[in-house]
Amino acid sequence: KILTFLNIYTIKEDYGNYFLIIMARFLAQIIVLGGQIIGKAFTQALKQEFQAGSQFASRTSNEAPRHAANTISGMSLEEAKQILNIKELDPEAVQKSFDYLFNINDKKTGGSFYLQSKVFRAKERIDIELKTIKEKNDSKT
Repeated sequence: KILTFLNIYTIKEDYGNYFLIIMARFLAQIIVLGGQIIGKAFTQALKQEFQAGSQFASRTSNEAPRHAANTISGMSLEEAKQILNIKELDPEAVQKSFDYLFNINDKKTGGSFYLQSKVFRAKERIDIELKTIKEKNDSKT
């Protein structure tokens, strides 16, 4: 009976080791598969990031002069147009609107120095844009 008990015990021990081996193999497969999935997702994310970066670089290279003008004057062209209440970049309309708004906001007549400064900066920004357009037209001719 002792031999039978020992044989059963050794068989159970072999099955236990077999079970551990199968579980270890299964765990290794899960780790490898998870690593592959994470690796593929990471490389795909990197590719998308590089594509987005190159698209951004190509867009901003075309807008570099405008961005520089925005930085110098502190306002965008659209904002300057809104302040002077103009639709197109017509130098005469810009000057007419500037003169009216600058004079009406004069501190001597009860106006606001802040608004007068905004009007002045808007005119300054539009002048930069008009100068850029003129230089482009002169270089084409």
